[in-house]
Amino acid sequence: MSKGKIFFVSCPEANHFCDKNQYKEASFWEKVRLNIHLIYCRACRKYTSKNMKLTKLVKNPKVISINQADKNVMKEQLRQKMQK
Repeated sequence: MSKGKIFFVSCPEANHFCDKNQYKEASFWEKVRLNIHLIYCRACRKYTSKNMKLTKLVKNPKVISINQADKNVMKEQLRQKMQK
């Protein structure tokens, strides 16, 4: 096996390594191979960037929901508007 095949990976393989890395399941060599691939592949860099953003959003959601009393008020207002 040539040294090039050891370090260079296809885009689907790089995406798989990216997904594994997202969940902290990638080995050291998978991370190395992914980073080498990201140097020359713009599409996989974009995929990796979106994956990182998604992970951040899932880990730290900044969703604020309204309380039940406010929901009930909104429902009643909606019912009244629909009856008119």
